[in-house]
Amino acid sequence: MNQPKVSIITLNWNRLEDTTECLESLKKITYTNYEVIVVDNGSEGNDAQVLEERFGDYIHLIKNDRNYGTTGGMNIAMRYALDNSNPDYLLLLDNDAVVDKNFLDELVQVITRDSKVGAVTAVIYSYNKPEQIQQSLSGRINFWIGDFIGMDWFSGFFVVPTIKDNLPREVKQAGFWCILFKRECIENVGLLDRTYFIAWETADYCERLGRAGYKIVYAPKAKIWHKWRTSTKIDGWAQYYHPRNRFKFMRQYATRMQNISFLTFFFAVHFWLATAYYLIWLRRPRVLLSFYKGVRDGLFLFHSGG
Repeated sequence: MNQPKVSIITLNWNRLEDTTECLESLKKITYTNYEVIVVDNGSEGNDAQVLEERFGDYIHLIKNDRNYGTTGGMNIAMRYALDNSNPDYLLLLDNDAVVDKNFLDELVQVITRDSKVGAVTAVIYSYNKPEQIQQSLSGRINFWIGDFIGMDWFSGFFVVPTIKDNLPREVKQAGFWCILFKRECIENVGLLDRTYFIAWETADYCERLGRAGYKIVYAPKAKIWHKWRTSTKIDGWAQYYHPRNRFKFMRQYATRMQNISFLTFFFAVHFWLATAYYLIWLRRPRVLLSFYKGVRDGLFLFHSGG
């Protein structure tokens, strides 16, 4: 029986060691009908050259002239795959993850069972604690406070998720650390919204999938091990885009009453907790300024409907 073709896409930005480890794990998988597309998103060093020399024809390397963000970089690779490779499925994989040798077999097996399933995510385990699940299997958005619930084990008051059975289960929200999409799903729903750049782009896409009638499920036997938040260091980028994009997302998808509740919670609680965290706990006033700018620009998008 012929295997469906899968285009595996991963993004590198100044994290050569992580990307190398990820690619080495991919070389050991049992699935055979796949290609690997690596986007170097304008890394400052010689990452692209090293990857090209080390992996050669195993990867198709796209060299971006600058950092187009997660959304821009992934979109470039997805367009390339759709236009040139004719894949049946597209897999987005974080470069700071390593994969189980059978993970792709399991993902493909699950996604082919139900015509309404548009995407399947692997079960995300912790790189440093290999038996501990890192991403909750019941992630969702609480529209009354405008935040993720259960996207990682920190969100559940340190309650570590567990798998109760080996059956695929539907989820409303899934991180894109490792997620397999049907080609038709991408063609019907579109690419990632590049205006998010980083942060909340996965929430937006999952919401679009659900509203288009597609289901997202997890494959209980598909495993990857993910390094915790290597791409979201306290450098100002994430601290700017998280509040900005939170307002953008809520303006687009929440009801009027939900937005009243969200705004009340954000400025009564979240705003002051973030201020204390960045200014008093971390003593990083410049990062706090990035957060404030994100709030300002997010409010502009919220009121302008952008």
